[in-house]
Amino acid sequence: MSNKNELLDKIDFKEPEIETKIETEIEESSNNNVTKNENLDKINKSSISIFSLIAIFIVIIILVSFAIFTIYNLLNTNIISGVYIKNLDVSNMSKSDAKYQLDNFLKSSLPEEIKLTHGDFESTVSLSQIEAKFDTKSAVNSAYKVGRQGNIFENNFNVLSTMFGKVTIEPLLTINKEQLSKNLEEMSTHLPDAVIQSSYYIDSNNLIITSGKEGYTIDIEQTIESIKNSISTLECKNKPVEIIVKSATPNEINIEKIYNEIYKTPVDAYYTKEPFTVYPSENGVDFNISMEEADYIIKSEKKDEYIIPLKILYPNVTTNMIGTEAFPDMLSDFSTKYSASNRNRTTNLILAANKINGTVLMPGETFSYNKIVGARTISAGYKEAPIYVQGKVVDGVGGGICQIASTLYNAAIYANLEITQRTNHQFVPSYVTASRDATVVYGALDFQFKNNRNYPIKIMCYVSGGIANFKIFGLKQENDYQIEISSYETGRTSTAIYSEAYKILKKDGKTIRTELLSKDTYKRH
Repeated sequence: MSNKNELLDKIDFKEPEIETKIETEIEESSNNNVTKNENLDKINKSSISIFSLIAIFIVIIILVSFAIFTIYNLLNTNIISGVYIKNLDVSNMSKSDAKYQLDNFLKSSLPEEIKLTHGDFESTVSLSQIEAKFDTKSAVNSAYKVGRQGNIFENNFNVLSTMFGKVTIEPLLTINKEQLSKNLEEMSTHLPDAVIQSSYYIDSNNLIITSGKEGYTIDIEQTIESIKNSISTLECKNKPVEIIVKSATPNEINIEKIYNEIYKTPVDAYYTKEPFTVYPSENGVDFNISMEEADYIIKSEKKDEYIIPLKILYPNVTTNMIGTEAFPDMLSDFSTKYSASNRNRTTNLILAANKINGTVLMPGETFSYNKIVGARTISAGYKEAPIYVQGKVVDGVGGGICQIASTLYNAAIYANLEITQRTNHQFVPSYVTASRDATVVYGALDFQFKNNRNYPIKIMCYVSGGIANFKIFGLKQENDYQIEISSYETGRTSTAIYSEAYKILKKDGKTIRTELLSKDTYKRH
């Protein structure tokens, strides 16, 4: 019994040791787990620190690169990469180099003159005459501003985008629209299918009314836009510009309007000496038939020409009767030569000159060549003589009378009269030099000038012995100038001649001022 109890005591004694051992092992295991967690925390914290360092390093690299890129752009004095002006790459050029290269590029890309076409009709326009110019300075400045106009971020973005893309600057094109419009208006009258307006003139005791003809006229605004587009796109060197036309019908004959324009009562001429003033005579004019009869003539049948009989009411004293004492001073004198052996042409010159001879213009009154001379017809006595038609010499009724217009044109300039309407020939004529001529086409082209003096003028002319002469008489004034005319060619191409004329006004031999008379373009033979 006692042995048994001793044994039990021994067993009981060992159980606490086992428990303690287990507890110890658990505690050690727990400590180990804590240590492992701590190690893991340390590893995680270490990883986060590395990633942070990498991120910071990348940011630093970006910032440094951005700073370097920004400084480089700020220090760059040239145009950035990827910038073009038209088709010219001006990347990395200085402004002066870019302008030099651009000017040469445009000069080589543009012709001296643009060819214009309308069917078989051809003409040209000089780029220098219409003052066609690209604003290359502003274009280069615009190119230079690319990547320099915004803040730092915008500028850098624009610089980067042009490296991988392309920016094209279009320089502004300017032209002398007034001069080009004038060229096109003159060209319009030369179209083979141009509209011809109805007109009228008085021949002896008859009112001659000519019917107009339907045709075309140049659409000035649209054609100017086509020309500008052709120049701007640099296509004009190899591709002609199509003239844009619009159909046009002549104005209807308004017999009542014509009657009101021509009707007047006769006025006797007279003059006074203090002050010295001429009051010219005026013929009275009236229809020799009723208005209803005249209207019936116009509307009853479509004709090229209508004749209305007139009553001319003559004054008792005409201006020519006053004599030369009313026009004491010769203001100008100009002559041209012609071939007297060409009888038909000489006849035409004499007929036209006789119509003009003795004409008196009051101050402010305008001389119209077509109104005074009238239509050049066989019935009016005109003969066939050489004329220019679409660049060819052919026989036409009234050929040669442009010499009379040209001679009078020069006399009017020397008298310092105001030229209000004048057109040059297609070719330089033989009787005057370039820019000293005036062509006329009845119903289409007129030559007109205005008496801008304070006193009436009288036109005297003759055609005889190979000389066509015009003298203009009036009264000289203290403020009159001595007039000289300077005309010369400004350029030639294979197809055209360009010329200019100037009026030089002098006092006591000294030039006071110089005025442009015209800039003209002629075809070459």
